[in-house]
This record gives sequence, structure tokens and C-alpha cells, in this order.
Amino acid sequence: MKITSALESAFESGTVVTIGTFDGVHIGHKKIIERLVAKAKEEQLQSVVLTFFPHPRMVLHQDSQIKLLNTIEEKSQRLEALGLDHLVIKKFTPEFSRSTALEFVEDLLVNKLKTKHLIIGYDHRFGRNRAANIDDLREFGKNFDFEVIEISAQEINEVAVSSTKIRHALQEGNVKMANRYLGHPYMLSGRVVHGQGLGKELKFPTANLQIAENYKLIPKPGVYVVRSQIDGKRVYGMMNIGTKPTVNVDGDQYIEIHLFDFNRDIYGEDLRIEVLNWIRSEQKFESVEALKLQLKKDRKMARSYIKKHHD
Repeated sequence: MKITSALESAFESGTVVTIGTFDGVHIGHKKIIERLVAKAKEEQLQSVVLTFFPHPRMVLHQDSQIKLLNTIEEKSQRLEALGLDHLVIKKFTPEFSRSTALEFVEDLLVNKLKTKHLIIGYDHRFGRNRAANIDDLREFGKNFDFEVIEISAQEINEVAVSSTKIRHALQEGNVKMANRYLGHPYMLSGRVVHGQGLGKELKFPTANLQIAENYKLIPKPGVYVVRSQIDGKRVYGMMNIGTKPTVNVDGDQYIEIHLFDFNRDIYGEDLRIEVLNWIRSEQKFESVEALKLQLKKDRKMARSYIKKHHD
């Protein structure tokens, strides 16, 4: 899959296009992408997702606190796995938001992407103030010679899922629901950095994950069962998200992963974590010994879950 933000070079052979933010690349999104890829193969054209970054709400509503399910890199990898040919990332700016529907269609879809077929959700709106709808698109399609294929409300509603629902589920610690809607485990990606070294003292050494993208949604503070792929091997463990109230005084939030049966030094490396299940909320213990005792219980619970669901 090719990723581009520059649209100067036209897609001369013609394309099948869909448009959207596709945050999470959840099971509803997958239906659209699979339809897109199949249509492109059938017509011997290139499949293209046109997406926008930053998220339009970040630009149009400066006070928006929206957090996203995917970083751009995570989204790219999910789309590539579905067989997409091209991901076009259009920078979303206040100026771009003022483009009329005609300007949007003529400049991007027709002149640059050479769209032959446009696959779109039943409620898609676009152009300045999102004033144009599917009927307008059909008119443009007639004028500019591209077919508009609508994904029906029935098809989308069959899965009854949205990125907003997934965000709410993660913010409530409901990983099972979030993962069911996503169709894959929720991911956290970042760099392993040095922490305070308290994990080693507790005999629960941890990898401290630093996530660079401040727009990435971090699930509800608590303890989770997680999985990673390191050196080509699947590694399980448990993760704590929170302020570590028993041993920490600065009040900052940390993401710490204790990997089972693993002792290689991974400081400075990039690590991707899949969040599999919720164990408990973060809590403050009366002593470090009480915390240590609870961590042993957490580990036992995590191993039991892994044995039951992932062995």
C-alpha cells in the first residue's frame, strides 16, 4: 500500500475511492473497505481511501477534547492489511473546510484521484458546512462521469457500531465490547522509556510506554491483560494505566507493562501492545507489601484468562 499526502501526481489509470476518517478501522469500516477493494479488482482499478488529518473536529472546534482510536501509523497498517492500494491523507485546514462541494469533487475526486467509482456511506455529507449529500454526489457523478455506490443504512446498521461507541467503551474500561466492535484488539503504540525502577524492586519489572501522539485515546485507568509481538514471538503480560497512587507522588499518568516470562532489555525500542481484557480499577494500597500481594493476584488472574482464551 502506498501512502501519500501530495496529490500533484494524478492516478491516471483511474480509481475506486471511499472517503472518511475511518478512526479505529472497526467492523463497519471493514465492510466498506472490503467492498472498495473487491470493486477495484473487478474493474482493474486502484483502490483509494481518502482520509483527513488532523481530524476535522480538532480543526473546526479548537476546544474539542476528541481522542482518536488510531494514530496515523496504526490506521495505515490496519488498512494495508485489508488489501488497500493507496491511502491518501489530505491535510484538513480551515481553508479546506470552506471548499464548496463542487470544488471538492472537481479538484480532488475528478482531477487528482481520477475517480471512476465512489463508494460512500448512506449518511455521508461533505463540502462547506457539510451541506452536500448523497443526492448531490449522484448529480456530480453524472456530470463528471463517475459512479456513486451507496452503502445502505441496512448494511451499516447490521453491525450497529461507531467509533464514538468504541471510545466510550474504552473510557469505561469495557475492553471486550470495544474489541468486539473493532474486530481486533485495541492497540497502544509507543517507545519504551526509563521509569522510576520501582517495578524491579517489587519483582514486577515493567516497560514504561511513552505515546508520542497526544490525541491517542488512552483507556480507563486500571489493570489490563495485554499481548505484544517481540522478536517475532508472541508475549503476554499485564498493564497498568494510572498515577500509581501507592508509590508515586507526582500525579502523572503512566502506562506500565509487565511482560510474562520475558527479561530482555527493550529500553528505547518501539513497542505495540494489544489490550485484551480488563482486570480491575487502579487503587491505592496501604503499603507496598499490600500492592505486591495484589500484583500477584492480578498476574494469576491474567494468566488464567490467557490460558482460557489464547492458549
